Amino acid sequence: MNICVFLSAADLDERYTRPAKEFGGLLGKGGHTLVWGGSDTGLMKVVADGVQESGGRLLGVSVDFLAGKAREGADEMVIAKDLAERKRLLLEKADAVVIMVGGTGTLDEATEILELKKHGHTDKPVVLLNTAGFYDGLREQFRRMEDEGFLPRPLTELVFFAEEPVGALAYLEESQGIE
Repeated sequence: MNICVFLSAADLDERYTRPAKEFGGLLGKGGHTLVWGGSDTGLMKVVADGVQESGGRLLGVSVDFLAGKAREGADEMVIAKDLAERKRLLLEKADAVVIMVGGTGTLDEATEILELKKHGHTDKPVVLLNTAGFYDGLREQFRRMEDEGFLPRPLTELVFFAEEPVGALAYLEESQGIE
């Protein structure tokens, strides 16, 4: 399975790097391909290291202005002209999406895939990996949106919240019929 992971390129502490490395390791051991922003910095590097060290493939989609930070030695690296094209290519190349901790870019990517799913433009499974409770507030906001009628589909049809990497990958494999 090609699994797109949206996450930060920032250098973060162990409570965020440990689950990123763990998820990458699980992804690689499962024979999956990481589809990611292609950066060799921060959490993007950590998850890619985990994938590569456990035998998985790396498919990066970087962008012109960040090409200097692209990971050397990825199995495939595409350079998009802008962030919009990058996001489109990431989603195109993926069978499933995992949203890990990140800033405004990650939030933009997360809301785009959920919007596409809400309107029936994709049926790819989406997991929000809630590392260290990072997305507790967002989950509460999504529930409020659902409760007050802002979502035309149940929240559970749009996104699965996982607290640990193993639960995130198990959900994706189950949704794709992989045992």
